[in-house]
Amino acid sequence: MARDRHSDVDYAGPVRRIVFGILIIILTALFLIWRIDSPRVERFRAALVDRFVPSFEWALVPVTKVAGMIDNFQSYTSLYSQNQELRRELQQMKAWKEAAVQLEQQNAKLLAQNQVRLDPKLTSVSGVVMADSGSPFRQSVILNVGARDGIVDGWATMDGLGLVGRISGVGQLTSRVLLLTDASSRIPVTIQPSGQRAMLVGDNTSAPPLEFIEDPKLVRPGDRVVSSGDGGVFPAGLLVGQVAMDRENRLRVLLAADYERLDFMRVLRSHPAEQITEPGKLIPPPEPEARPALQFGAPGTAEDEAPTPSDTPDAITPGPTDPGEPATGDPAAGDATAPAATGGADG
Repeated sequence: MARDRHSDVDYAGPVRRIVFGILIIILTALFLIWRIDSPRVERFRAALVDRFVPSFEWALVPVTKVAGMIDNFQSYTSLYSQNQELRRELQQMKAWKEAAVQLEQQNAKLLAQNQVRLDPKLTSVSGVVMADSGSPFRQSVILNVGARDGIVDGWATMDGLGLVGRISGVGQLTSRVLLLTDASSRIPVTIQPSGQRAMLVGDNTSAPPLEFIEDPKLVRPGDRVVSSGDGGVFPAGLLVGQVAMDRENRLRVLLAADYERLDFMRVLRSHPAEQITEPGKLIPPPEPEARPALQFGAPGTAEDEAPTPSDTPDAITPGPTDPGEPATGDPAAGDATAPAATGGADG
């Protein structure tokens, strides 16, 4: 079989070299043309740009898209950081708003009543949340403060804005906090401004319901819910949340505490109130004042005294105390009674 002589000839190499050389010459010429400062060359450059650049817009689309994506990503990053900053400022503003509302209510009460004795200011112990229960049936967290720090079972805990729960177990170095959302939590609360008393009952949801409301008709969504202090477990006036209505027209409470970011907590030192064990003495009614004696005559004169026998001629003067002595009185009366007495003696 005859062998093709031209099968071993390599045509790709010379062609590649020729094309590469032509490309180098063209690029060198363009570089030189772009570097020459001449009016004719400037006109040539402008014509070349007008001829070829508009037709290469399709090649610039990926570059434009990538540049737009980079700008959008930078803008998204900036918006995200601004959003986080606004969230932190909003949380701070909520705390300031709550403080302003409490100060306004306290000021109104102090203006309404003077010389009132306020409760002593509550002090607190701050702790870091170490872990949570991790159970859908029991919602609690562990703090890194315990009996060594003076923590007592039953004290209230807050996250800086709202009530979170209460201490339900104390160790030497740690303590457990039972959250308001736990199914075994029962907190007496007051609904403002109506002043209705109710019970906040945990049901393992983020919005526990209100039960045992005195008059539900006076409660509206958006009303503030604070601790009532009944039972002496929690101090009165601690913010719990706001009233809301669910789909079943059941009153619930949107808790003010941020349960998604429970990093730090404040344990309020609450001192027990003084107990009254003995009843007080009965206070008798005041004795009635003595009535003044009857007065005769013109008021303010010397004749206000009781009348004398000389002033009242018709009055009968009482006789002597001796029964054997005859009574002496009016002459006419004596004359009238004398015969009768004589006749009685004769008879």
